[in-house]
Amino acid sequence: MPYDLKPYDVDVETTPYMTGLADDPQRGDRWMLNFGPQHPATHTTLRIVLELDGERIVRAVPHIGYLHSGFEKLGEHLDYNQYVTIVSRMDYISPIANDIAWHTAVEKLFGIGITPRCKVIRTILAELGRIQNHLLCLGAAALDLGAFTAFLYGFNERERIYDIMDYLSGQRFHPDYTRVGGVMQDLPDQEQFKSMVKTFLADQLAPAVDDIDGLLSRNRIFRDRTEGVGAISHDEAIAWSLTGPVARASGVRRDVRKDEPYLCYADNWDGQGAAAVTFKVPVCTTGDVYARFLVRLEEVRQSVSIIEQLIDGIPSGPVNVFDDSKMHLPDKSSVYGSIEGLIQHFELVMWNRGWEAPIAEVYVAAETANGELGYFIVSDGSPKAWRAGCRPPSFINYSVFPKLIEGHLLADVVAVLGSLNIIAAELDR
Repeated sequence: MPYDLKPYDVDVETTPYMTGLADDPQRGDRWMLNFGPQHPATHTTLRIVLELDGERIVRAVPHIGYLHSGFEKLGEHLDYNQYVTIVSRMDYISPIANDIAWHTAVEKLFGIGITPRCKVIRTILAELGRIQNHLLCLGAAALDLGAFTAFLYGFNERERIYDIMDYLSGQRFHPDYTRVGGVMQDLPDQEQFKSMVKTFLADQLAPAVDDIDGLLSRNRIFRDRTEGVGAISHDEAIAWSLTGPVARASGVRRDVRKDEPYLCYADNWDGQGAAAVTFKVPVCTTGDVYARFLVRLEEVRQSVSIIEQLIDGIPSGPVNVFDDSKMHLPDKSSVYGSIEGLIQHFELVMWNRGWEAPIAEVYVAAETANGELGYFIVSDGSPKAWRAGCRPPSFINYSVFPKLIEGHLLADVVAVLGSLNIIAAELDR
């Protein structure tokens, strides 16, 4: 069950919002300021037009679209396996989580149930992706406010996850590892993979998380810059459709892994009556920047717990579904050693033969680091989606930014923006 962190006592209702400033003609002179896109805190892709009264923010108007790439439209031109190279470039801080979410939706469309081995591998990778994302957000929360050391602690450990992804897929940044009904290839060496993951969790990640916690959680400057800043209440978070750590920091007890479980988060994940993995969902009640920091910090520790429950129990057996072999690329040994395997590989890659998609539409959501990442697919029976839509948590969470920042100082913009962890490629798509 979720639990309350209750790190400190701040009454959200008495947080000093300057409500009504935008409509108060008696205030002082107003002036406009473009915050970004050429600003280090906006990653050269976010632009916010601020209306200021002195250094107080009266109104904030985000302008998006500077990184628009037509990602959803590309879903109509690439088949269900090829499109994984596009979704991994949406939230590029944890691309493996996007891969898993996309192919979970495709598998629901095709009515495919993946193998126990694949479920465990995907769950481990999904949690590594969550850690990967949170480490950057936690480190950048300090970096944006002028503290460099915590950022190095988080960024160094992210490199270890890239090493693991490189070992699995041959690519560090965009692994594109999942496929319909499975993954691109099985673990190269299961014992080596387990050793890499265990060493990372115990010897490298744990000390770094403790250091970040010790440096920031009780740091007076950091807390003065984050407590009571950018707060939003429980009811307002629901009204704005917020999800993920942003919503849970306001007391919203929702996590797709708990409420709509999938992979190893669901019961009987290995088909042999085993219980689902156990973990807690951290929830705060103050809904400010500091609460969002604490929720992400605890989620890293919970992800470690999930991986530790799974890493020594990876089932044997196939990693891909082979009920309909025409939907899967054959093993390389078959391609190189038989004419049947070579022809099957050629037909799938060059002609998209074997894809008999039902004419239907589906929506599937996964709990990624920033919240509910959902994919909506409309199929016309061809090897490609007729329409491929995305519910990006960055877009939904960013919509509340003008409310969060109203009445705060100009210096608070970077703190609030960083706490939302907006990834521009997912925001604009």
